[in-house]
Amino acid sequence: MTDNTVPQNYTGTPIPEGVSDVVARFMRYVQVYTTSDPNNDTQVPSTATQFDLAHMLEADLLELGCEDVCVDEHAYVTATVPASAGAEDLPALGLCAHMDSAPDAPGKGVAPHIVHYEGGPLVSGIVNGEPVQSTVEQVPDLDMFVGMDIVCSDGTTLLSADDKAGIAEIMALIARLKKHPELAHPTLKIAFVPDEEIGHGAELLDLKKFGAAWCYTVDGETLGEVNYETFSACEANITFTGVMVHPGSAKDIMVNAITVAREFDAMLPANERPEHTEGYDGFFMPTEISGDANVVKLQYIVRDFDSAKFEARQQLLYDIAGFLNKRHGEGTVEVSIKPEYRNMAECFEGLEFLVDNALEANREAGITNAHCVAVRGGTDGSQLTFRGLPCPNIATGGYNAHSVREFVPVPSLEITVDVLEHLVAKFAVAQQ
Repeated sequence: MTDNTVPQNYTGTPIPEGVSDVVARFMRYVQVYTTSDPNNDTQVPSTATQFDLAHMLEADLLELGCEDVCVDEHAYVTATVPASAGAEDLPALGLCAHMDSAPDAPGKGVAPHIVHYEGGPLVSGIVNGEPVQSTVEQVPDLDMFVGMDIVCSDGTTLLSADDKAGIAEIMALIARLKKHPELAHPTLKIAFVPDEEIGHGAELLDLKKFGAAWCYTVDGETLGEVNYETFSACEANITFTGVMVHPGSAKDIMVNAITVAREFDAMLPANERPEHTEGYDGFFMPTEISGDANVVKLQYIVRDFDSAKFEARQQLLYDIAGFLNKRHGEGTVEVSIKPEYRNMAECFEGLEFLVDNALEANREAGITNAHCVAVRGGTDGSQLTFRGLPCPNIATGGYNAHSVREFVPVPSLEITVDVLEHLVAKFAVAQQ
């Protein structure tokens, strides 16, 4: 592997000698600044720097002998890995990961380093004289990593294991298949996409041109987890329009938009917020508020696994708006709902073999506790599945995503490549 393309915003942190291929690739990719911009909803990619990683990956894919390598005008990277001997006529399998980093924590200047973990708090770095650390209370799995090398940021930025770990693992698989042509696999269709963290993701991927019958995203968390259930999700934008007069003569006339917005939020179930929910619980979460006594804009994200409950949550927003309009005057509260993604489990009847293959591939790679977990979020697979390309998700091995405490154990990166090797081999025979 060589640095075929070194973008201007590449951090330049040295990669230790002797690390495995997947670790070297991962530590290289995370140094490219690719944070997406949630306030840019008119342009894909939302940040031009995502092209920097796209072109780096393009060069790496070409070096690995992939065919049809392309970076399109939206920074989508696609490529084809030809099938192994005897599997040429089988349906193609897709592998997908996203290039952008979440805007929830600083993503510029990622300086990855390897910590040999010996127990206790995992210290990623020292910032302003204080350790940036993960404890066993925060990450119960931490005890399993004693004696392992762990890749961390320096504590000032996220690591971007979400989802550059997935990218590195797919690229390391391709490198392995090139080095060992005897390994069985169908034609592989590769996609690295922008802006997943802000909801665009694989929206513009041309599925007919992509040509895969099935796909897997490599964008999960704890090693051994397989996901085919996600939230259904929407964004709700509520506008509150007040009636302003001088406060000295406001009795029975003034409608203060701030007060009405407060009323609206108080009428949502107090225990159905992210901080009070888990498992299959849904929620309402206020994410942005702006305005003054004249006009207030309040944004929520709404999530649920159950389709009927998801629809009921949206209806509740309209019902509260109707109640407040009767109280304060028609047009005081307006609700606009933007669909984001749906629970892909709704589309998996008859496709259970995709989940079974992923679980079995994990077991064959030595992961004894492989199991399905419902994602309290979404993946590119949610969107792809509803667009007609069934797409479960497998883990990358990362922890503390979207945080300056983000980390990924080196063995998790390496074992995931083994999982992918076993997974693609299963599609080198006809699927039922």
